[in-house]
Amino acid sequence: MIPIRTALISVSDKSGLAEFARALTRFKIKILSTGGTAKLLAEQGLPVTEVADYTGFPEMLDGRVKTLHPRLHAGILARRDSPAHLAAIKAAGIEPIDLVAVNLYPFARTVAKPDCTLAEAIESIDIGGPSMLRAAAKNYAGVAVVTDPSDYSKVLAEMGERGGALSEGTRFALAQKAFAHSAAYEAAIGNYFTGLGSGGELAPFPEHLTLQFEKAQDLRYGENPHQAAAFYRDGNPTPGGIAGYTQIQGKELSYNNIADADAAWECVKTFDEPACVIVKHANPCGAAIGASPRDAYERAFATDPTAAFGGIVAFNVELDAAAAGAISKQFVEVVIAREIDAEARRILAAKANVRVMSVNLAHAVQTYDFKRVGGGLLVQFPDHRKVEASELRTVTQLKPSATQVADLLFAWRVAKFVKSNAIVFSSGGRTLGIGAGQMSRVDAARIAALKAQDAGLSLKGSVVASDAFFPFRDAVEVVAAAGAKAVIQPGGSVRDDEVVAAADELGLAMVFTGVRHFRH
Repeated sequence: MIPIRTALISVSDKSGLAEFARALTRFKIKILSTGGTAKLLAEQGLPVTEVADYTGFPEMLDGRVKTLHPRLHAGILARRDSPAHLAAIKAAGIEPIDLVAVNLYPFARTVAKPDCTLAEAIESIDIGGPSMLRAAAKNYAGVAVVTDPSDYSKVLAEMGERGGALSEGTRFALAQKAFAHSAAYEAAIGNYFTGLGSGGELAPFPEHLTLQFEKAQDLRYGENPHQAAAFYRDGNPTPGGIAGYTQIQGKELSYNNIADADAAWECVKTFDEPACVIVKHANPCGAAIGASPRDAYERAFATDPTAAFGGIVAFNVELDAAAAGAISKQFVEVVIAREIDAEARRILAAKANVRVMSVNLAHAVQTYDFKRVGGGLLVQFPDHRKVEASELRTVTQLKPSATQVADLLFAWRVAKFVKSNAIVFSSGGRTLGIGAGQMSRVDAARIAALKAQDAGLSLKGSVVASDAFFPFRDAVEVVAAAGAKAVIQPGGSVRDDEVVAAADELGLAMVFTGVRHFRH
């Protein structure tokens, strides 16, 4: 066990720093520090030695050179199990440095500012910090490296138990975290610089894209039992995403649970009114707004009670006892809500296997969507395009009523989250029939109408959303025969005139959005 005698501290994030350093001094540890870190510690009345005084070499080049010195790096890198290394640093009058607490200039935060200049970005690139961090992580056998202020308390607790030392297992875990921290930092710099054009403009997609994700958990298996799987969170998670869930009860989430929960959550949080979305196999099988969570759930469930069996149920509002009671009568895999009140938790607790989770309702936008393909990665901006009533263009002789427009926009919002080809029947702020993932649009229309029929729902007077244009008039004929009176679609087919003529013949109002929502 190697006791810690000298610590080098140089941090950008100074949260918890004074308390950490004060605790180190109680272990009689000598503290070396730089610039603002040293100033803060001195102001706290803590004994600290400036790096410049320790190395005998003053900071230069506006602080660009301050820790790049053999007296520091040899003290960090000397192997404690090598008599030759120890003799060499002793002969040079260099002390071993046993703990390095470093975190880096906030490059990612700097370049995220809309008005960030190239000069500002360059000055936010840390040089000495990564060098010290990697040197300490490389020599974890004798040196502890701390990059995350949240680790201060754990490090101090173990030092208290071990007489001022840390176990090799802890030093190794800290080194793993340090290397990941350094990798993420370099990735942010690489992504930024390879995205710069010759004029300094930032391109939407860098020439070299490096990503980092943190493993949240190993999963029992993937989509199928013969596939191993794990769940990773973005190193800089988007607020409001499913990855930020808090599980309140139930079995561990599976690969399919997480994928379906994401589909349900992304759909339900697009509504302003109390809403419920039920997802099965990545597709909404029911969606509705309502006067209360229970009302929204019952209206959504009625769309397709058969498909809702074993589904994912998501709410964009707090889940109350009335809604929990209704849900508990059915078999569901996952319940998601912004919050779950105490009585709802008590009711759902009787269904011990049901996974219940809360998720922040923030509407922050992800930078990219990804899809893995053999030997490569497809990258795009997320589909966050919202269509307003003012953007709709009526193309038929009949114009939709205000009520129909509201229903059309509701159906359109749901269709965006249905796998293409997608057809959604709707009325009164609820879905009536959904046709998903078909190779032809007419088949999606037939299936949506059949789903409504099987659920005992009338489509008379309903509206229909199609996620992409109608290539032929056949699907229009199907939805009209089922009882629909208005249609919303992107338009853009070479046969638009034929499709619009069919709508006029069949007494339908039709509007174009000029936007499509393919979802593969």
